[in-house]
Amino acid sequence: MTENKKTWRTSGALIAAATAGAFGVGLFASPAQAHTPEWEVTCSQVSLDLTNYGSKADNTVNVTVDGKDLLPTETFQREFHKKLELPEHSKESTVRLVVKAGDGDQYSRDEKKTAPVCEGAPKPSVSPKPTPSASSPSSAATPSSAPSAAATSAAAVPVPSSKPGADSGDLAETGSSSATPVIAGAAAVVIVAGAGLVWATRRRRGSAQG
Repeated sequence: MTENKKTWRTSGALIAAATAGAFGVGLFASPAQAHTPEWEVTCSQVSLDLTNYGSKADNTVNVTVDGKDLLPTETFQREFHKKLELPEHSKESTVRLVVKAGDGDQYSRDEKKTAPVCEGAPKPSVSPKPTPSASSPSSAATPSSAPSAAATSAAAVPVPSSKPGADSGDLAETGSSSATPVIAGAAAVVIVAGAGLVWATRRRRGSAQG
């Protein structure tokens, strides 16, 4: 009987210790599983899986991409699951998750992740720099309103008139050249000389007859 009592006492102590150990493990395991914010970021999507949050207080979640709201602040209890489509982007984007736990700031989260660029996404275009031209387009396109110096000087020079002036003493041109007076003088000399010869001949004849 004495040995049986000792055996039962030993077994009871072992059972009590095992129960206490299991209860203690449960107590320590619960906080480890509570408030589990799981989230993933790809090139095109953000996946949220928030579990084991308190149900007696409101919890909030907010997601931004490069400072702009992708998920405006929403209130949830216990769990929150959602997939968000990222806008198209040609460079890496910064995704920020902010979770505020209603049962204590120690369970809140403020984390950032990078969304890579998807394959085949259009790359940002780089506009070429304008090449300066040799002449200014404004000066070439806009005609000058002021007359040029050459045009001004040409307008200032008087153009000689082809008609003689009214007070001019020269005779009008008749088509004769400058040699006409010389020819006329020579003809007059010939005529005078001929007349002289005729007069001399007649005088000789008159003397001979007498």
